[in-house]
Amino acid sequence: MHPDVERLTWIVPPPAERGPRGWSTVEARLGSALPQDFKDLVDTYGGGAFDETVWVLEPDCADRDYDLLAMKEERAEVLARLWEIGPEPRPEQLAVEGAGLLPFASIEGTGAYLYWLTTEDGRPEDWTVLVNAGRGPEWEHHPVQSARFILSVLTGELRSGILGDLPVDGHTFDANDDILEA
Repeated sequence: MHPDVERLTWIVPPPAERGPRGWSTVEARLGSALPQDFKDLVDTYGGGAFDETVWVLEPDCADRDYDLLAMKEERAEVLARLWEIGPEPRPEQLAVEGAGLLPFASIEGTGAYLYWLTTEDGRPEDWTVLVNAGRGPEWEHHPVQSARFILSVLTGELRSGILGDLPVDGHTFDANDDILEA
């Protein structure tokens, strides 16, 4: 298990034990490899919400709004239209040739998304995090992996102007299986 995911399990107990996903199939459908920390995160927790705020996307979620593959397509279309019509500028990190965005989480109730800053020739383990306010032009770059970002925001080691209300005192994780079936 990735060390950041293991550390996360110390502060937020995962739900009932889960089995590993068929990541090679998911990555083939996605058209990209994924970072190991994220795969370990989803294999440990599944998709769902940390502290009722950071909603981790998962492959093949029954609700398309929380499905990793569906959100890849939707967010790409939304951002392309937004940047085409303006006036919101693209984040400066995308000026590098081969740079791209791939969403991995959303922020409950705000329209904000957490993206990997991907590179055409880089390893997924080198991808860092870009946070978009969703309802405004603000972008934040955090030079850490996705699991480290989630862990650091929950513990207060990292602050985000976009995610405002974190950290909270008691940490929780609500799995998609529980939330979406209710």
